[in-house]
Order: sequence, then structure tokens, then C-alpha cells
Amino acid sequence: MIPSASALPFDDIRALFARMPSADADAVARVRHRESELTKPPGSLGRLEEIVAWLAAWQRRAPPRVDRPLVAVFAGNHGVAAAGVSAYPAEVTAQMVANFAAGGAAINQICLANDLGLKVYDLALDVPTGDITREPALDEAACAATIAYGMEAIAGGVDLLCVGEMGIANTTVAAAVCLALFGGEAADWVGPGTGVDPAGIERKRAAIQAAVRCHARHLSDPLSVLRRLGGRELAGIAGAILAARFNQVPVIVDGFVATAAAAVLYAVAPAALDHCLFGHVSTEPGHRRVLERMGKTALLDLGMRLGEGTGAALAAGIVKTAARIHAGMATFADAGVSNRSD
Repeated sequence: MIPSASALPFDDIRALFARMPSADADAVARVRHRESELTKPPGSLGRLEEIVAWLAAWQRRAPPRVDRPLVAVFAGNHGVAAAGVSAYPAEVTAQMVANFAAGGAAINQICLANDLGLKVYDLALDVPTGDITREPALDEAACAATIAYGMEAIAGGVDLLCVGEMGIANTTVAAAVCLALFGGEAADWVGPGTGVDPAGIERKRAAIQAAVRCHARHLSDPLSVLRRLGGRELAGIAGAILAARFNQVPVIVDGFVATAAAAVLYAVAPAALDHCLFGHVSTEPGHRRVLERMGKTALLDLGMRLGEGTGAALAAGIVKTAARIHAGMATFADAGVSNRSD
């Protein structure tokens, strides 16, 4: 589903929203029928049963299964980092990408524990985006190209995709994107990110306010919001989510930054996220707020704020378990167990 060349770089991206496939109602019906025959009281597995129906709807098969799950971590650097909005210097992004490659990060351990694949996408880390307080993060062609690059994440037979990110200063750009999309005040969307002190939070607030003011005339279009206020990792995540929709791949979205990227798609068409599960809600205040604005309920609330796809990967373990329970559990007839009397 990589866009072809057109007069304007975003034209092909916009065209995708008009032809997104819908859920497979027949697969859902088959899952629900089997669920009613499994050796348990109806509804006793709670949200796990909802997860199985969701998985079947977007994989378009029943029973669903998770054989090739992938965590895709998109990494980008941001010009706004120079404004002192993070507790860590910008070079930490590349250092953490090297740590991912060496297997030393939290996401590596979660993927090992849950038998998940992991790919990390280095998005021109040596070329930070523009400082959003003074200029666009990206031009339209670069943003569209990064969206298209993100679409490659589902290549190779992935059947469940988790999207995460790494990027110093990217909670600042995520907050700016959410402010532009959903309104309010800059302070509504600001949080500690990697652990900045109160003075750092004030610098973030000021930077977000300045960025939205600088680009105010161009923020009526969600894709323009993405390219002016976002970053390469947000564009890559948006592309991955779009491609997954067209390739029967359900998606688990990670924390605040990944959710901000997904929110751009929601702002274009709310149904664009129907194939997405939100893995967790972080302690970043804007994350809970943006989930509420989109009417989404996260699966986990563990007080995390690491990023890296960690919350999505933990949720993937639950999704895999739900699918295994549904497919492997005996029916009343199989087990010779008497069903309920109605």
C-alpha cells in the first residue's frame, strides 16, 4: 500500500482513507459461536473475549492466531530538543538505538519474554527535524516519504504489529500535535517526559505554545499538523498503521507519542483506528487525555512512561494468550462436559 507519485505528496495518503477495508463480520460471528461452546461460563474471560473478536475481525480469520508478531520501533531526532525540553541530550536517541541493537533495552527483554520480533527503524538520526517553534518539522514531500517508509513495517508476513518509538524531545512534539488536533491549552498536554524538572516542564509548555502559534494558519488539516509539528517517528508510525489496515494486520499502539501519531489518522477519519488496540496508558498526562478524546480504553495501566514500544509489547503477550485460549480450549462436546441448562 505504498502511495504512488502524484501532484501533491499527501494526495495518495488522503486517498487511502476512502477505501479502507472494514472488519470481517463473519469471522467475528464464528469466534462468538465458538466462544459460546467453550468449557467456561459465557463471558467469564471478560475483555480477553473482546480481544479475540477484534483479532479475528482484522485478521479476517477464525479462530485468529498470532504466529508472527512484530514490535516496530521508529526512532527520530527533533530540532526542538535544543530548547531544553528534555532531561537528556539529543545524542541519546542514537545511543539507545545502538542499545536496542545490542539487546540491552527493556523492549528487548519484553520481546524475548513474549516471543515477539523486534525491528528498529533509524529515521535519519543525524538530521534532526526543523525546530517547530520557528519552522515546520518536515516539508510535505519528506513527511509523505516517511509515511511510505513506515508502511514497510508490515512486510514479511506480520500478523500482529506493535508500534513504538524512540526520540529525545518527542513528548514535546506529541503534545504539540495533540494541542493542534484537540485544542485546549499547552499546559493541558505537557508532562515530564523523560523526567524534566518543573523548569523543564515550563520550557516544554512555552515551546509547544510557540509552535502552535507559529503554524496556526496551517493546522486545519491533520496531515499538515503531522508534518509541521510532528517528526519522522510519528510519520513512520502513521504509515505503519495505515499499511496494516490494508494488509489484515491488527495493531497495538504504545504510549503517548505513538498515540499522538495514531491521533492524526483519527482526526482524518475516526474509523481509521478501528483495527488498533491501545496497549497501555502511560503516566504522561496527555496520553490519558488523548485516549479520552478519541474514546479509546487502554488495555493496561501500569504506571509506565518509557516508550520503546514496551507497553504495546506487554499487551501483545495478553493478545497472544487470548488467541491461544480461544483456539486451544476444549468445547463442552469435546471434553464431555455438560453445558448449562437454558
